[in-house]
Amino acid sequence: MSIRRFRLQFAAIALSFALSACAGSSATLDNGYDDANDPYEGFNRKMFAVNMTLDKYALRPVANAYLKVPEPARISIRHFFDNLSSPITLANDSLQGEWQRASTTTARLVINTTVGILGLFDPAAKWGFEKHKEDFGQTLGSYGVGEGVYIYLPVLGPSPPRDFIGFGVDNAIDPVNHIYDDNTSAAVGVYILKGVDARATNMAIIDEIERTSVDYYASVRSLYRQNRNSNIANGETDLDDLPDIDDLDE
Repeated sequence: MSIRRFRLQFAAIALSFALSACAGSSATLDNGYDDANDPYEGFNRKMFAVNMTLDKYALRPVANAYLKVPEPARISIRHFFDNLSSPITLANDSLQGEWQRASTTTARLVINTTVGILGLFDPAAKWGFEKHKEDFGQTLGSYGVGEGVYIYLPVLGPSPPRDFIGFGVDNAIDPVNHIYDDNTSAAVGVYILKGVDARATNMAIIDEIERTSVDYYASVRSLYRQNRNSNIANGETDLDDLPDIDDLDE
């Protein structure tokens, strides 16, 4: 896989996933820095403004148009992508020694690929095999690797060293990169659609966080960390448990 194609794929979806990561659950980081752990805040805020402009004039309009696609079709697309990323979850389940979760991921992959028609449907969930996701950033966190300083990059969004490295490793084993190894446009198209679906799915919660935040940047930073810590602890995301936005700003 070429470096150029990797960058194209990374850029196509990272902004969507960075925004959708706002919907997290509560936790607190303490790895030797101050509470914000944001020594480059001036730079980060400028990059955040760049991404918000990209979202306003490009990503959000496309996501709104995508919402006009019938919901059953959007759900099937989401199921398909979830199934396609199952090998990434399985690899990280195994690296973390989470054998019960690894067996669940394996069962979901087999059932949904066959009975679910290549993952377009999710019969595994109805049979008691609930979906979960794992990535290499979570794996590093489970071994005690700290987040590192908070970095926010253009298009990529929140990119602290641990999660930035983790995304790169996951990208290297992503089946999409191998299925479309000789077709850059197809691979990029898949990633763009995946990112647009993520943005559209989280439209309401992102709008609510932006509307109620006195400092939207600080809220996204805090909620991103809470979501990552919850994921590392294999916690369930519950929007009802989100802290009050005003408290976050304070």
